[in-house]
Amino acid sequence: MLLSIKKNEWVGNPRENIFAGLVSSVAILPEVIGFAIIAGVHPMSALFASAITLLVITLTGGRPAMVSAAAGSMALVIAGLVQSHGLNYMIAATILTGIFQFILGYLNIHKIMKHIPKSVMIGFVNGLAISIFLAQVQQLPEQNVIGYVMVIVSILAIYLLPKVIKVVPPALIIITVMTILSFVFKGSFFTVGDLGNMSSLDVSFGLPLVPMSLETLWIILPTAISLTFIGLMETLLTVPIVDEMTNSTSDSKREVKAQGLANFITGLFGGQAGCAMIGQAVINVKSGGRTRLSTFVSGTTLLLFIFVLNSLMMVIPTAALIGIMITVAGDTFDWKSLQLVKSWEMIESTAMLVTVVVIVYTGNLAIGILCGVVLNGLLILLTKLNKK
Repeated sequence: MLLSIKKNEWVGNPRENIFAGLVSSVAILPEVIGFAIIAGVHPMSALFASAITLLVITLTGGRPAMVSAAAGSMALVIAGLVQSHGLNYMIAATILTGIFQFILGYLNIHKIMKHIPKSVMIGFVNGLAISIFLAQVQQLPEQNVIGYVMVIVSILAIYLLPKVIKVVPPALIIITVMTILSFVFKGSFFTVGDLGNMSSLDVSFGLPLVPMSLETLWIILPTAISLTFIGLMETLLTVPIVDEMTNSTSDSKREVKAQGLANFITGLFGGQAGCAMIGQAVINVKSGGRTRLSTFVSGTTLLLFIFVLNSLMMVIPTAALIGIMITVAGDTFDWKSLQLVKSWEMIESTAMLVTVVVIVYTGNLAIGILCGVVLNGLLILLTKLNKK
């Protein structure tokens, strides 16, 4: 049975998991909204798709506390299809992506990830950490002087608050205080509402309005295949990171099937494909998220932001989120790898560095991983040939 009803995956430290869910829901906002605009998708539609993805995977996934939503890597893939053929073809591609992923789950595609070299895995983590950091830095020019102060204060508070207050995660305190300040001093901060068109959303359920023909299939197939493998790659590489952070195990096969089911259902609601988001997963775990309750709260909170608390969401200052995500980038980066490079052979060091560079340069995690794996294999082959 795909639906998770195991008590131990839901209970345990409810306060911490609820707080973590609140934090991660807010942390999702800027990335999803920003990339929705790039992809040509309505920001509220992308947030709704993220909520559906989160809730479906919470109920069915194999890695409790891992955040999945309409990630930027997936949004970049759909941008071309939206521009050339419109939103309905994007929705059709999302549904097909879900079908492909669900089938691949039964075909044990998760086992392929075991063959990725450790150096490439570390390159993936470090490349993603640098990408998260750069994404925050790119938003800084939009801030005013007060915004810069808020970023600095947020960074300092993340590290200093836990020494004074241990009951509530520092990120939640920062978001709450900064949002109150934004209410009091309206117009002084760049807020979530300034990121794009945040008008109301009409939700419908059903198949997209596209011809059910081979021509349609050929149009959406390349995008669906790309979404399928990029989504699974990012998800399956995030799973072990959350496993290590929580000192627990997961079911990758179940997670693949859950990702497929989530994308299928999200597509029927008119949303875009999603996958695991490592930055938001890290902040969820760092804030105390360990069970499915954390991501359930996150998904539910997104729905409340969309349909009930829209005015509150609009005034959340982006400077606070930038500061928080900068600390997430620092926590995500594998600092020990800098020492490992000294002891590694040239093959391992080169594979890791190339993976990092390609991910940061292209913004495409899948291309970075593939380049790292291929280069690692070629270097090993060349080394063996030289020995002969």
